[in-house]
Amino acid sequence: MNTVTTPQVSAHMLSHLRLKVAGEQAFILYFAEQTSAQVAAQIQAATQALVELVGHSLIDLVPSYASLLIVFDDNQLEFYQARQLVLERIREAAMQAEEGASQTGKQIILPAYYGVESGPDLEDLARAKELTTDEIIKLHHEQEYRVYAIGFAPGFAYLGELDERLAAPRLATPRKAVPKGAVAIADRQTAVYPSVSPGGWNLIGLCPVPMFDAAKTPSMPMTTGDRIKFEPITKAEFIAMGGEL
Repeated sequence: MNTVTTPQVSAHMLSHLRLKVAGEQAFILYFAEQTSAQVAAQIQAATQALVELVGHSLIDLVPSYASLLIVFDDNQLEFYQARQLVLERIREAAMQAEEGASQTGKQIILPAYYGVESGPDLEDLARAKELTTDEIIKLHHEQEYRVYAIGFAPGFAYLGELDERLAAPRLATPRKAVPKGAVAIADRQTAVYPSVSPGGWNLIGLCPVPMFDAAKTPSMPMTTGDRIKFEPITKAEFIAMGGEL
């Protein structure tokens, strides 16, 4: 597989930037070996830049933790032309992201009803961490998170990074049905389950905001690179906002 490396624009930002051929109509652009808030900002900036530059020639853009899959229409762009356009625009986008990485992406406030009733793993997590449940809640909602990637289901956003004091392994035995809106922790990530599904993350609360609606455009309230803050709410507020226990 051929690899094209961009000329270095910033040693801090672009030293690991790599573009690999992923088929006759696709590239994968790797920004770093590991994800971070800064990498997430780069990916979002690159995605927006490509849409602005060659959006009419793109079939799909799929951001992930530290990479971006770019699928282009070869009826619109010749292979090497597409490669050159991608490289040029990504260099520009990466420099822009370096200038204002901490401010890229919109901030979204997600209400969360924390507690034993809404978070069945909250007490166990507190005991394991030798913290009180209030301390667990405080550490979780005071942190600002980046949307690192979208998957494994529509609307499931991987948010990081969690305060290291809250880092916890997945459950030894996953649940067969995690409730819709469950606020969960696994390793140094947190997430909100968009629908009822199996899952092995630690549950600490519930969010009443829908994470996915196929009838809306956009279908999700957030995208890769956005900044997320959780805001504690009461049970009554949770119910009033449409939440279900």
